[in-house]
Amino acid sequence: MKLIKAYNNTDFLNSEDARTVRILCEYLEPLARLRREGVSRAIVAFGSARLRPQTADATERDWFRQAAELGERLARWTCEQHPHDQRYHLVTGGGPGIMEAFHEGGAKVDRSLNIGMGISLPHEQHGNPHLNARLGFEFHYFFMRKFWFMNLAKAFVVFPGGFGTLDELFEALTLMQVGKAVRMPLVLFGREYWDELLNLPALARRGLISPDDLKLLHLVDSVDDAFERITTELSTG
Repeated sequence: MKLIKAYNNTDFLNSEDARTVRILCEYLEPLARLRREGVSRAIVAFGSARLRPQTADATERDWFRQAAELGERLARWTCEQHPHDQRYHLVTGGGPGIMEAFHEGGAKVDRSLNIGMGISLPHEQHGNPHLNARLGFEFHYFFMRKFWFMNLAKAFVVFPGGFGTLDELFEALTLMQVGKAVRMPLVLFGREYWDELLNLPALARRGLISPDDLKLLHLVDSVDDAFERITTELSTG
């Protein structure tokens, strides 16, 4: 009879009894890789996986191209302004849509800045083609993925998106509101979208949040404004 070591027992490792081991792996394995690659801080972008580049005759705003432009400008800024071991990496969920766009822009400057925090989903996510292969991660647990977003983030930019984007946005807002995360630049890109979707002043008006909580985020409507807000706050913070 051939005996199997516990750490090689795949039946056990994939069982309910080993859930805590799997959770720990989603902390320790990324930690080891990030340390090895010298990653210490990042600008995190959230946004829909469903958005694609617009055609020339489209009437909708081209969120994809604007995300790509912002990613490129932020990558160029950090490469020009910071030594190699202090650069800001560009972190997304690693998938298509806005995530791919942001990394497309970053890759035009330095692909090694791109980090993808992917999640296993039945019908969606896959790693986009602009990822740094050494820093592409695949998570099973949403909460561990969000832990790494928050752990690395020094700034956020949030493009239009659905439930997943809103979940990530409010995770960041809540943690900053209650002091579990330091306050950092958080930019909502696309005023017409966010004004239609969110009425956060109503929460303050009803006493459900503090008026000061509205200062946790900033609405911007152009790549210039987003770039200026993020880089100014990171340079002076």
